Amino acid sequence: MKLDGGTGGPRRTRRRTLRVVGWLLLLVALAGTALFFSGWRAYGKRPMGARRARMERSPNWKGGHFVNPEPMQNDLVGAALGIVHKSHYTTPDEPIAPQAVTARNFKMPPVTWLGVTWFGHSTFLVEIEGCRILVDPVWSERISPVSIAGPKRWYGPLIPIGELPRIDAVVISHDHYDHLDYPTIRAMKDWSTTTFVVPLGVGAHLEYWGIPPGRIVELDWWERTRVRGVDLVATPARHISGRTLGLGDSGTLWSGWAFLGKLRRVYYSGDTGLFPGITEIGDRLGPFDLTLIEAGEYGHWWSDWHLGPEQAVLAHQWVRGRVLLPVHWGLFTLAYHAWTEPIERVLVAAKKSGVRVAAPKPGQTIEPIASQPTERWWPVLPGKTVEADPIISSHTESIREGR
Repeated sequence: MKLDGGTGGPRRTRRRTLRVVGWLLLLVALAGTALFFSGWRAYGKRPMGARRARMERSPNWKGGHFVNPEPMQNDLVGAALGIVHKSHYTTPDEPIAPQAVTARNFKMPPVTWLGVTWFGHSTFLVEIEGCRILVDPVWSERISPVSIAGPKRWYGPLIPIGELPRIDAVVISHDHYDHLDYPTIRAMKDWSTTTFVVPLGVGAHLEYWGIPPGRIVELDWWERTRVRGVDLVATPARHISGRTLGLGDSGTLWSGWAFLGKLRRVYYSGDTGLFPGITEIGDRLGPFDLTLIEAGEYGHWWSDWHLGPEQAVLAHQWVRGRVLLPVHWGLFTLAYHAWTEPIERVLVAAKKSGVRVAAPKPGQTIEPIASQPTERWWPVLPGKTVEADPIISSHTESIREGR
């Protein structure tokens, strides 16, 4: 009996092809599922129950969410079109060589009872009167809900997270990805002696990620808690929260922070735009030995909720700071300006205003009361990078007049 060999071959080929395609589709589906669920975990959790009820009792809660001291206006269309004027130097052309950090950096307490180590962007470790406070820690390669996309750091973490010294408090300013990092928080879930201090609602993310609720302290503006003799005070800011990539805020609060010891005082702006209430922070909690104020990753399209260089210097003066250390730059590309522009413009504005600036290399531990290093570790880039934005300058003057 003669077999129909003429059609059996093509049929077998089609079956093999279908099996291969099926396996490929299965692998894609599995990868997509894994990506979906890992990303979903990174989004965090919306506050519910007693946590939500407490938020709704806040004087800063209106219409189902937190509100700013003054309404914000942002030119979203201008921000999108701003890429046309994007600098050619938003990211370093050459590798940055940060200061090496080891546990030995933290073996001896600061002689002046105040030390700070900046890890780039808004991650830093404050040592104040024997208390170690780690702020907005980000150890991930990307600031994103997933590991394969999103802004990528320019250099790796400066110390393995497991080699950090004992941390008494981890402080979070708000829940944007460049300040609240899911893998980093997960790595801290077994830090049994650490208190996590966050604005109202942000504790929902931390608890969802494995931080025991008994180690989480949530504060409204002007509320405080004490850790190893140092008061941590949540201060007002002009910003927004959210982890849903433009699909709406997560309902949580944003804040700056003041760290108040018996001898030393530190202010961190968090992410904020300029607003008249900044002076109240200085009046109620200042003067401050050190201010860490966001000065980078800005544009005049969103000047209502980010400071930029000149406004950072002004905010430093309004809170009655002694030494300014500019942060929110030097690690990620989030805006269209040249990557060195924030520090260049801060130094120009500070010189005009008589403000002392510390510009340590990432990883360098300094005592700002004893010295304010401003040695240039960044390159000189071609083009004009030190001129103030006239639109932001006009915006600043309108706020100054209304103060």
